[in-house]
Amino acid sequence: MDFLTFKSFISPIALMVFYYMGAVLMPIFIWFASRWVMKKIGFIEQGYQKGKNIVSATMTLKYKLLSMGMFVMMFLFMELMWRMMFEFLIAYMQIWEALVK
Repeated sequence: MDFLTFKSFISPIALMVFYYMGAVLMPIFIWFASRWVMKKIGFIEQGYQKGKNIVSATMTLKYKLLSMGMFVMMFLFMELMWRMMFEFLIAYMQIWEALVK
């Protein structure tokens, strides 16, 4: 009955589920979705190939590695921020529960 009257929250469990969905499944889904869009829409695939050719022709190995490292760092920071956001929300729920009881 507490669930139906919103006296107990399902948020901590739901937040953990959504965290793992966002941290693991969303990057995989976005990767496959972007590949699918490039295959379906020809000019996007052509633009990607032309951009890839220009970058590979003009960038040295040093800058290719630097840009790949920057991408990896941005991805890891994004994952860290995602984690911190959910930790904050879970802590908020725990504080609320401690104050109500």
